Amino acid sequence: MPVGDLAHSLSNSQQASQLIARCNFPSEPTPAAVSGGADSMALMLLAHKHGCLSEVVHVDHGLRPQSHQDVEVINSVASQLGIKVTTVRIEVGSGTNLEARAREARYSVLPSIVMTGHTQDDQAETVIINLLRGSGTAGLAAMNSGTNRPLLELRRFETEAICGELGVAYVNDETNADPKYQRNRIRAEVIPLLNEVSRRDIVPVLARQAEILRADDALLQSLALQIDPTDARALTQADPALAKRALRAWMADPYPPDSATIDRAMAVARGEILGTDLGGGRHLSRHQQVLKISRTESTNHDD
Repeated sequence: MPVGDLAHSLSNSQQASQLIARCNFPSEPTPAAVSGGADSMALMLLAHKHGCLSEVVHVDHGLRPQSHQDVEVINSVASQLGIKVTTVRIEVGSGTNLEARAREARYSVLPSIVMTGHTQDDQAETVIINLLRGSGTAGLAAMNSGTNRPLLELRRFETEAICGELGVAYVNDETNADPKYQRNRIRAEVIPLLNEVSRRDIVPVLARQAEILRADDALLQSLALQIDPTDARALTQADPALAKRALRAWMADPYPPDSATIDRAMAVARGEILGTDLGGGRHLSRHQQVLKISRTESTNHDD
């Protein structure tokens, strides 16, 4: 597409305007993380049209031999729209949990405030992933909606459609079809099966459930935060669900403890055991109705 044509087409696109009306873009200029896939390319287009895009940041994980070429797809569009593109190359070592490690590495180099191209389909997949992990309401609430995820109400087919309408090419990452990754199997197998069984499009249903649980979780969390987690008497007198939430928030370092650890902590609060190991060199003890977390090299007081 000749220089200037894309800007003109985007400016006059009714489809783009309709999609923007369902987005939650920030009011201030904000960078966007753009991988080159349809979702992030649509994010770049819509954010630019909305007037809130400050720059594009592309992170090359180096996980595919041709990954260095992805930025060329981004540059071909950004150059026509006058958008600055910054590329950051990171190394993700081999090993287990590649998706999680790549995500952690990616966010470590992205700006602290950045827009991402997560869609409603991503939200539904996240709900299922967290369900399989045995998550509570916080996990099943999935991703928080907000201006950092402005496309969360849009569907993946819509991001592909706006790219198609404007003649914008996007990267088809072959790893997104690799069945060794859990999210890919959920996308390719589980959600289509749920659609068939429920005889409906399950994605908006799961996204709506996440929104309901997010509100419930926020209420429960606000009630739990009114409990002093160091006060053993207050914990034992509170509703068990709220007491456990108070402990979980207090003991998160940096991640919330598992259910077994919370149960042991409640046993300490009730005076059933003197103390318990929390992992990571931390120990929970109780003295005169007060709980305390201390750092120690080795503890073994669970009996």
